[in-house]
Amino acid sequence: MEGVESFGWVVLGVSLAVVAAILSNRISDRIRIPAPALFLVGAAIASDLFPTLASMRVQTVQNVVTVALIMILFDGGMGIGWRHLRPNAGAVLWIGVAGTAVTAAGIATVAHVALGFGWQVALLLGTALSPTDPAVVFSVLGRREIVGRSGVLLEGEAGANDPVGIALMAVLVGTAGLTGGAAVGHGLVEFLRQMAIGGVVGGVGGWLLLRLMRRMPLPSEALYPIRTVAFAGAVYGLATVCTGSGFLAVFVAGIFVGDANAPYKREVERFHSAVASLAEVVAFVVLGLTVSLRDLPKVDALWPGLIIAVVLTLLVRPLLVGLISLPVKLRAGERIFVLWAGLKGAVPILLGTFAFTAGIPGAQRIYEIVFIVVTFSVVVQGGLAPTVAKWAKVPMRSTELEPWALGMRFREEPTGLRRYRVATGSTADGSTIADLPVGENLWISMINRDGRLVQVAHDTVLQAGDEILALADTDGTSGDPGAIFTAASDR
Repeated sequence: MEGVESFGWVVLGVSLAVVAAILSNRISDRIRIPAPALFLVGAAIASDLFPTLASMRVQTVQNVVTVALIMILFDGGMGIGWRHLRPNAGAVLWIGVAGTAVTAAGIATVAHVALGFGWQVALLLGTALSPTDPAVVFSVLGRREIVGRSGVLLEGEAGANDPVGIALMAVLVGTAGLTGGAAVGHGLVEFLRQMAIGGVVGGVGGWLLLRLMRRMPLPSEALYPIRTVAFAGAVYGLATVCTGSGFLAVFVAGIFVGDANAPYKREVERFHSAVASLAEVVAFVVLGLTVSLRDLPKVDALWPGLIIAVVLTLLVRPLLVGLISLPVKLRAGERIFVLWAGLKGAVPILLGTFAFTAGIPGAQRIYEIVFIVVTFSVVVQGGLAPTVAKWAKVPMRSTELEPWALGMRFREEPTGLRRYRVATGSTADGSTIADLPVGENLWISMINRDGRLVQVAHDTVLQAGDEILALADTDGTSGDPGAIFTAASDR
């Protein structure tokens, strides 16, 4: 029975750690420090207090965090969806790829010129620190949601630059033995190949998954979200064995199914959101366990890390990414916030582990520097994100948790059922239902205002923020009746 008891202690410890991580979100709301920072630093402290926790092999850490990123990127792609991404696809692709490249180059230059690192180590640092993580920003905004183009750009940039950064690191490690033009040429070809294969596999995989979701019924409701999880893993695996970017493939597949209608879609979305939240906790905790805070002064990582973090925050991203983002149309305040909110997350620390598996001299120092930069970014940048958003007047709307739901089940997809939100300045804002210019093309059946049902009558006055459930004319001859709920500037 000793084995059973010891395993019980393991289950108890892991479960209590997850519960503590979840409850730390309440602390995060109060002190305005992103929850991932608490996971990361808390795990690092625990590894110092209990050295046995830090005994995990680097390869195991990479595998665990890779699985977590598959779930996070797929859920991120679903959260954006093609309908929201399509108007901003060019801007997202440009900032995600070019922004990653110039960030990596800028950090590498600083590390080489100002701190005296060799070019190989400097490029490793720059590449590791180039990806961003908007989930950290959103975690400190609380119940405020960014609306408009800036929110889509932040999410899209992170979804794009995570695969780009990982592919760049793989190329950099793979060309370690080459020099000069041979290294550049081989690296460029390898990078383009990974992106192309990943994009194609993700697109085809997302299209196939959507067809399965719509046309292949399953015997149990519980199997629908499990099918999408398994398919996300299959997309990653196929792209990877085809020597492409599995992370890009997963993100693209998520975009394909993001805003499409399918049976049990809400249940699938809720399940993936929960899995992605758990994956984020696991990724930050596992990565935090690999760092020893008491060893930071020994490996001379503290001051180089802080210098790189400050330069990255105040110079590299605002100047370099700011320059390449000039063609993207944004208000001045939104542009400032997007440049400030390029926070670092789990991916840079994962990329830092590549220095160990590649046998790079000074790998421990590289890893510790990356950890310090990420911690600074999450705590300082993330902590100030709400203040910057308020100062920059970034358009937001307040969101409250809605634990109660009303709904009906249908055997077939209901045609014409639409969900709208009344925008400020729209035709519907301040108008009665009887005065809406829709004729017989729209029948409002339910109104949700601030989490409460509002009686539907001819003289009911609609307000900005109202969530509308309606039956709309879908024969295509009368235009989109939902346009009356949209602000004029967004039409």
